[in-house]
Amino acid sequence: MKKLLFTLCFVLTALCSMAQSTDFKKAVAKYKNVSSLTATATRTVHKAAAAKDKVTPGSLQVKKDGKVAIVNGKDALIMNGNAFTMKKGPLKAKTNAATDSRYKTFHDVLEAIFNGGHTDLSKNNDVKMAKNGANVVLTITPSSTKKLMFSSFIITIDGKAQELRSIRLNQKGGSYTEYVFSNYKLGAAVNDKLFK
Repeated sequence: MKKLLFTLCFVLTALCSMAQSTDFKKAVAKYKNVSSLTATATRTVHKAAAAKDKVTPGSLQVKKDGKVAIVNGKDALIMNGNAFTMKKGPLKAKTNAATDSRYKTFHDVLEAIFNGGHTDLSKNNDVKMAKNGANVVLTITPSSTKKLMFSSFIITIDGKAQELRSIRLNQKGGSYTEYVFSNYKLGAAVNDKLFK
């Protein structure tokens, strides 16, 4: 009886995973044949102790060869292959997803989104995938949060429009930074200098 229950649970879990993976692939299928894109990126910084959120307009720029840049004023979050750069005004912090496991999952998820779901995320224990209406929600909780300023990342994909809708970077204590994306232009020109 225990073996039967275990097998049943295993099969149900596998079916749920397959369904979520299928939902994810459908939600990002639009990006499969897109070599570049731009979008509006509105950033909201919420500090748990502050009375008012800080909202800044900006842009999302993506090139197929693993280049993603979210720029808001003098601040930027840039992925160039495995290299990550966070700019906060004149300050820069760099890391590499190939050697820094804390950023590897975030890198893999962004790659999976912008290559149209080709990358298999089902084997990654740091990623939980769920449906919320027509949306697909990916929650990344890095297993190692040592020295990581974010405790989790929540990525929402609009399943109807087949577009990345938002990325939310949660911090301990209730503070977060959220980027909301709109006004997509597929095939738009993206300057390589942005990723240097």
